Amino acid sequence: MSMKRRNLIWLIMGFLSMVMVPVRHAIAQDAAQEDAAAKQDKIKALELLYISRELDLTSEEAEKFWPVYKKYSKEVNELLAERKRKAKELKGQPRTDAVAEEALDKELGYERKMLEIKTRYKQEFMKILPARKVGNIYRSEREFRAMMIRQLKERKDNRMLRKRP
Repeated sequence: MSMKRRNLIWLIMGFLSMVMVPVRHAIAQDAAQEDAAAKQDKIKALELLYISRELDLTSEEAEKFWPVYKKYSKEVNELLAERKRKAKELKGQPRTDAVAEEALDKELGYERKMLEIKTRYKQEFMKILPARKVGNIYRSEREFRAMMIRQLKERKDNRMLRKRP
C-alpha cells in the first residue's frame, strides 16, 4: 500500500472518530433524556393514582375534577421549571450580598406565585368537590412527594451499603 493511500486512510479514520464521538454522545444523551422522561411520566401516573385513591372521587366528580387538576398541575410545573432555570442562572454568579438578596427575592416571589396558584385553584376545586376533598388534594400531593423522597433516600442508602467492602 502506498504512503499516500495509508495517510488518506488514517485521515479518514481520524475524521470519522472525531465525528462519531459527538454523535455517540448525542445518542446517549437522547436516550438518557427519553429514559428520564419515561420515569417522570411513570411517577406522574403514580401520583395521579395516589391522589385519585385518596380523594375517592365519584365518577361525576372525577369527570369535572381531572381537567381542572390538569390545568393546575401544568401551572405548578411551569412555575417550578422557571424557578429551576433561574436558579441555574444564578448559580454561576459570584455569591455577593446583592446576588444573594436577588436570589432571596426571587425565591419569595416564587413562593408568592405558588400560593396564588393554589388559592385560585382552591376556588375552582371548591366548585366541584366538598371542602374535605379539596383539602385532601394538597395533603395527598405532599404525602406523595414525601413518600417518593423517602423511597429515593432508601434506594440511595441501600446502594451505598452494597458498595461497602
